[in-house]
Amino acid sequence: MSLFPASVEVLIDQFARLPGVGRKSAARLAFFMLSEPLEHSRAFAQALLAAREGTVFCHECQNLSDGEVCPICGCNERDHSTICVVAEPRDLAAIESCREYKGLYHVLHGVISPTKHKSPDDIRLPELLRRVSAYPQAGKENTAEVILATNPDTDGDTTALYIARLLRPYPVKVTRLAYGLPMGGHVEHADQATIMRAIDGRLEL
Repeated sequence: MSLFPASVEVLIDQFARLPGVGRKSAARLAFFMLSEPLEHSRAFAQALLAAREGTVFCHECQNLSDGEVCPICGCNERDHSTICVVAEPRDLAAIESCREYKGLYHVLHGVISPTKHKSPDDIRLPELLRRVSAYPQAGKENTAEVILATNPDTDGDTTALYIARLLRPYPVKVTRLAYGLPMGGHVEHADQATIMRAIDGRLEL
């Protein structure tokens, strides 16, 4: 027998689908939302729908965007000859927060992971190869360096080495973030000083 109305149980189930949210935490979130004024809940729901329906992937870097090209790719003051490859949009945000890197990005939306059944076909590798190979023909600034900024763990290293092999036929320098980032750690959780040291000490593969 359920202790709560069916609609509340459904709400708890939906919160429980979020990463890192268990059943008890999902229930706390649901009860909090139910205790809020109705207009707050309505604004929350509308913001969620607006973000989901209005967000697309940047045609260039695959980052989340509200237009065909994101503000970073559209900025002429950025170094368009350098591409920093990250696994997720949150990793891009972490690197941007240190305000040291001035190049462009490429978001893979995942990493190669045999244990999670993620293959190279499941991440945005064709788009990266298109950027590296197409710039000279498109009359844009040539890509001179690709920085691999995947997490320094097994899946991140596997992905970085795979990309490095893919890029060998192209006339680009391929580097990897130095291990100022702890082994097994994640870019999104690193402090700014650690990210800056990692960028400054990146190594060529």
